[in-house]
Amino acid sequence: MALKLTILGSGTSSGVPRIGNDWGSCDANEPKNRRSRVSILVESPTTRILVDTSPDLRNQFLDNGIDRIDAVIWTHDHADHCHGIDDLRAVFQQTRKPIPGYARPFALESLKLRFAYAFKGHDYYPSICEGIALEGAVEIGDIAVRYVDQPHGAITSAGLRFEHQGKSICYATDFGDVTAEMQGLYRNCDLFVVDALRDKPHPTHAHLDMTLALIDEMQPELSLLTHMDNSMDYNHLIGILPEHVRPAYDGYMKEI
Repeated sequence: MALKLTILGSGTSSGVPRIGNDWGSCDANEPKNRRSRVSILVESPTTRILVDTSPDLRNQFLDNGIDRIDAVIWTHDHADHCHGIDDLRAVFQQTRKPIPGYARPFALESLKLRFAYAFKGHDYYPSICEGIALEGAVEIGDIAVRYVDQPHGAITSAGLRFEHQGKSICYATDFGDVTAEMQGLYRNCDLFVVDALRDKPHPTHAHLDMTLALIDEMQPELSLLTHMDNSMDYNHLIGILPEHVRPAYDGYMKEI
């Protein structure tokens, strides 16, 4: 194994089903349609990197037997990507060392304001995260990480490329348009995990046709669709997608 991916959550901001047991077009009897808020884990034999702290992080860690990470990267500061930050306290308690937390400078400042206790501590609670601005390529353990700013409505999100021993995983969630810089980062990766919110166009997220066009341009070996809402039924997608494109599901694991 050079790199391993775990899909912790594959759903949109409301998850699937939505509150009210709203499954939309998704078959409630298909377990792969039950989607928690979006997050992934990327690991080498020695290093684990979490991407985003979703509001469902505790259950995601429990379901996948995760009790430690070496770092977290936040793609941006929207609630479905960061409001599970408090669950890092249990990870911190394993080592008593603040967890390195990377984000683009503007997103990091927002996180520090919203969750000041996590970065500065409070009374007798120590800080659980060390905030680090994501600027330029970084090495986290033995995994190289590069990023690109993606258009996402009024803000940008960080698209990511992870590399180790000649293998690569790219992660592109929460974007509403495709730039040349994004194409440059994602081209010819081994595994591409990419936003596909729904079939119909959306102002700030990729829809299915946009995502499939990007995949065709980038030529990854395998692509996984993520950040899907309750209109994206798993078995329907299996029936219409090409073999090199699959819908992600919570708990999916892939080694490359």
